[in-house]
Amino acid sequence: MPLATEAKPRILLIDDDPGIRALVSAFLMREGYDMSVAADSVEMAQILSAAEVEGRPFQLLILDLMLPNESGLEVLKRLRKRADGPAIIVLSAMGEVADRVAGLELGADDYLAKPCNPRELLARVRAVLRRRQSDPKAKSRPIGLAVGFAGWRLDRVRRELRSPGGIQVSLSDGEFLLLNHFIEHPGETLSREALLELSGQPESGDRSIDVQISRLRRKLSCDSSDGGDLIRTVRNGGYMMKAEVRTL
Repeated sequence: MPLATEAKPRILLIDDDPGIRALVSAFLMREGYDMSVAADSVEMAQILSAAEVEGRPFQLLILDLMLPNESGLEVLKRLRKRADGPAIIVLSAMGEVADRVAGLELGADDYLAKPCNPRELLARVRAVLRRRQSDPKAKSRPIGLAVGFAGWRLDRVRRELRSPGGIQVSLSDGEFLLLNHFIEHPGETLSREALLELSGQPESGDRSIDVQISRLRRKLSCDSSDGGDLIRTVRNGGYMMKAEVRTL
């Protein structure tokens, strides 16, 4: 569902491919975001400077790593020197594990490899902006690339989940997005509406989230006596992960 006009977050897309700039910006504009685009880091700097002068900062940057005049990683490093800077999602054809690790370690809030499903990009945008809005300190507190909870281990870069007994458990894209969101908000009640937005299919209805949660619970029951109870149903509220989450 597109956002209300008065609540439009500002997003700047930096990519040297005019086709991607046109497609991604048009898609996110239809979803209610205020979009601007830049072809390289020079144009990006000019747009960010103008926005600062106008007092209309960007809440999110979507950054390609393969820019014509400067490495996207160098741009990311420079942007992250400012503690009050916008959230950053890397969207790059450099999709190897080492590239993802480098991007996340330099401070990206999320990393997506090209080509990606536009609905997944939308879900990541919503999740990153929601996290920043609900927890302003999140911008200076990096989330671990690998986390543990109740004996389980999740590698957020490789998307690998291992049970307390060391068994690797496969996750669908939707299950990973849900689990990752619960991990980012342990002990918080997450509404079905918020989880539907995260899934990238808000029109599919509450039942689809209930089905995905049920599947995720079954997988968390593998090799664990209480895994099925890690995600608790909150009456008239939604769902909550009750386990303590720690960075590994």
